[in-house]
Amino acid sequence: MTDSLDGRVALVTGAARRIGAQIVRRLHGAGANVAVHYRGSADAANALVDELNAARAHSAFALQADLLDTASLPDLIGRVLDWQGRLDILVNNASTFYPTRIGEITEEHWTDLTGSNLKAPLFLSQAAVPALRDAQGVIINIVDIHAQRPLKEHLVYGPAKAGLAMLTRALAKDLGPDIRVNGVSPGAILWPEDGMSAETKQTILEQVPLARPGDPDDIAGCVLYLVRDARYVTGQIVAVDGGRSVGW
Repeated sequence: MTDSLDGRVALVTGAARRIGAQIVRRLHGAGANVAVHYRGSADAANALVDELNAARAHSAFALQADLLDTASLPDLIGRVLDWQGRLDILVNNASTFYPTRIGEITEEHWTDLTGSNLKAPLFLSQAAVPALRDAQGVIINIVDIHAQRPLKEHLVYGPAKAGLAMLTRALAKDLGPDIRVNGVSPGAILWPEDGMSAETKQTILEQVPLARPGDPDDIAGCVLYLVRDARYVTGQIVAVDGGRSVGW
């Protein structure tokens, strides 16, 4: 440990469940106060906030927003500042993910997938820059290993995440030296909620040198490293994928 996060404030988007919730827990466990953003998962977000506030009073706060409404994003940052008076860490985790097959892609698919995975991180980061600059803060973008290697029948999601990877590097160049910007690229961490066959899972795991899926805490631990310990690291995207991106 090179730095305590005591007194620092983090905003994590899409944080009510799954990987986002574990990122919140790790940052909170390291001392940060955490704003838990959600779009529709109010019960899960409030339960997580109750859990964290029971451990440390007044240390967590839930806030709802539709990140596709970019005009509302400065207000989202404003609500965090009203709560704690500062913002040190922004984690752009919120994402939509589903297949889009050629011949079936609609403008709604494009708007949704590029909106959540690329447009919202850009405009939310832009809204957060003044506060993050004051705090000498950090932006972490949750990318995907499929930003580099396409996933079959995901013709919009993959390019959107590829754009987020480039955005990570571009922001690092433009926002230094005041704000560090890095990314984390998960591999097989959690299987999709809409189901996946055992055969498909096995095929994926055969491409992973460590021969097993990861855990949300593997992602959360990398986020914590990039936030707290990696003080001379910016513009980097760390693959947390059991080695899958070495080649498949």
